[in-house]
Amino acid sequence: MPALLGHPFRALVYAGKALALGHMCATYMYSAGYGWGPSMLPTFLVRDEWFVSDRSYRRGRGVRVGDCVVYSIPVEPGEEGIKRVLGLPGDYVLLNSPGVGSGNMIQVPKGHCYVVGDNLPWSRDSRDFGPLPMGLIKGKVVVKVSVDGWSPFNWFSRVESGLHPALDSPRT
Repeated sequence: MPALLGHPFRALVYAGKALALGHMCATYMYSAGYGWGPSMLPTFLVRDEWFVSDRSYRRGRGVRVGDCVVYSIPVEPGEEGIKRVLGLPGDYVLLNSPGVGSGNMIQVPKGHCYVVGDNLPWSRDSRDFGPLPMGLIKGKVVVKVSVDGWSPFNWFSRVESGLHPALDSPRT
């Protein structure tokens, strides 16, 4: 009886190679995840939405102000979150939400970034746990996936920076 997969050891080697390739892709290239919660409304829905993150942005490499990042939550070990980068090392950021509390500002320390949710009243972010170490960034969110309708071409949408540069002169 001929063997369907060849020698059993060969099949085991191929399976090991496939697992190693999958691990490399998920760790260093792209990964998918499920997001839920109101902190990033309106960019992400409260539930039933997936996202794809680019892992080449790990540890803050190439991250810019306005990017949505996946990070390890410093006050909840083992949990991950998605927030928007509001400040990078050396930037000055408002310590509290606009119009709430004092108008104190802090300078983001070297090796850290300041992250906030798009829905400020419902977000637990750097306003609560302080500047986020760049080493906790797992990747940048590049695509959100919402299964809406029958056509797979309508499921994917690019995640753009929600921040726009200030104008040099005020509008009159």
